[in-house]
Amino acid sequence: MAANLAVTTHIRLAVTARIALAVFGGYGLAGLFTAALALALPMGRADAASTATLLSFAVYAAAVLWTFGARRFAIAALGLLLPAVVLGGLVWTLHGGAG
Repeated sequence: MAANLAVTTHIRLAVTARIALAVFGGYGLAGLFTAALALALPMGRADAASTATLLSFAVYAAAVLWTFGARRFAIAALGLLLPAVVLGGLVWTLHGGAG
């Protein structure tokens, strides 16, 4: 009985962690994607922001699918973290960096 409860608790925590990663990690990745694309597109600011925002919904959906499709939680987290770091660097560069 206690072993069954431990397995159930472990599974629930694993699913909860993936849900949190999908929601918050996907949101962060989609936000960075939106910012990077809006800064990189060669069009007016409003058009670039609208285009980037529309495409970010696909990025968010892909991030959620990736999070639940990965075999291990660590791989799912790295799959969101690495592109977020790259996009964050791109936003920082395109926005003018430290200067």
